[in-house]
Amino acid sequence: MHNKLIVVEGAASADLESAPIPPDWILAGTPEARSKMLATSRDRTSSITVWECTAGRFNWHYGEDETVVVISGEAFITTEKGEERRLGQGDMGFFPGGSSSTWRVADRIKKVAILRKDLPPPLGIGVRVWHKLLRTVGLRGQPSLMSAVRL
Repeated sequence: MHNKLIVVEGAASADLESAPIPPDWILAGTPEARSKMLATSRDRTSSITVWECTAGRFNWHYGEDETVVVISGEAFITTEKGEERRLGQGDMGFFPGGSSSTWRVADRIKKVAILRKDLPPPLGIGVRVWHKLLRTVGLRGQPSLMSAVRL
């Protein structure tokens, strides 16, 4: 049987390491980013990271789906359509893999990011069917509210 370790970590107080923004992404200022990976799923398709950044303006290109929850500070995000939105403490944002945005951080921001690698559509359907089968025969816990809505 697989070891199922539950991870509980204080994201606001986690010790972070330098995670420089690529220099060619920086548009203004000298933003300094730091991060720490908190957890990774068994299949390595999802991970949770805490990330913080100082003042600056920069582009960000998303290689995988990213859901963020801001735990302190704020940033102003400009979408590919030119719309600017504020992300502040308690706010959530979703950035699909393959998209880009411009971040403007006036002072500092700290967020928790949930990263998920995309599965090819046939494989994704197969995984959902497999998990539903495991729940049906009692080998897996009940689905979350959101997965119950999707299936």
